[in-house]
Amino acid sequence: MAEASITKAVFPVAGLGTRFLPATKASPKEMLPLVDKPLIQYAVEEAVASGIEEVILVTGRNKRAIEDHFDSAYELEENLKAKGKLKLLDEVQRIAQLVTFCYIRQKEALGLGHAILCAKRLVSGEPFAVLLGDDLIDGKEPALKQLLRVFAAQRATVLAVTRVAREETSHYGILEAQPMGERLYRVRDLVEKPKPSEAPSDLAIIGRYILTPGIFESLERTSPGKGGEIQLTDGLRRLLKHEPIFACEVEGRRYDAGDKLGFLMATVEYALKNPELGKPFRRYLEGLRF
Repeated sequence: MAEASITKAVFPVAGLGTRFLPATKASPKEMLPLVDKPLIQYAVEEAVASGIEEVILVTGRNKRAIEDHFDSAYELEENLKAKGKLKLLDEVQRIAQLVTFCYIRQKEALGLGHAILCAKRLVSGEPFAVLLGDDLIDGKEPALKQLLRVFAAQRATVLAVTRVAREETSHYGILEAQPMGERLYRVRDLVEKPKPSEAPSDLAIIGRYILTPGIFESLERTSPGKGGEIQLTDGLRRLLKHEPIFACEVEGRRYDAGDKLGFLMATVEYALKNPELGKPFRRYLEGLRF
């Protein structure tokens, strides 16, 4: 099975974005602009660069802006064409042509595991990718493509992981894992947000996954936890009893853009790399006095 044999990717985007209130009261968190593109577009472009052909967005109320962003905008396109703004016209049209999009509603915010269950019928019994749009991973090779290469070799669920400081383990799902090679691990157990003193390692799960269809039965058998939410980590732990799970320590700089500080850090560093804005923005930063 080649890397490109996985053609579908699920994007859970129904969350309420409470960490960014009041900015997200009426606007989706996924549409917050990072320099000149919304957050969600970076993740979709990563999926496309990794060979994904169909993007399934699990949306919720007040998320219409995401659908509109990836749709054609005839009035805008005609306006840009009439004014001779052809470079902007090409960019706007490119967004709508990136990939095939499919949308399904998550009627209640009942956790990441529940969001993935909403996509069950659209996945059609195939292995599939999951990308969390507020996790940005900037590297020479797309993070998802790194996972797909592991999947091609192992034919099993693959999780993206990164190392975190011990005091941060209570914010992540943490692995107990056996090294299998360079940046590759066989998962032995998963613990959701353990205290630093109880964490089995410093390997934290981040927002890229390759999942086998077995995850759906595992999630359906997983009891809701705090707040009535079905946690993906709990579903993966159940799946581990029946199937092997691997982890890939992805190469690239990871930003938690779902956090205000992480979003600001990503904004600064992406702006510095922008071919049009990088040099003047650097001069501006160097001229600041603290």
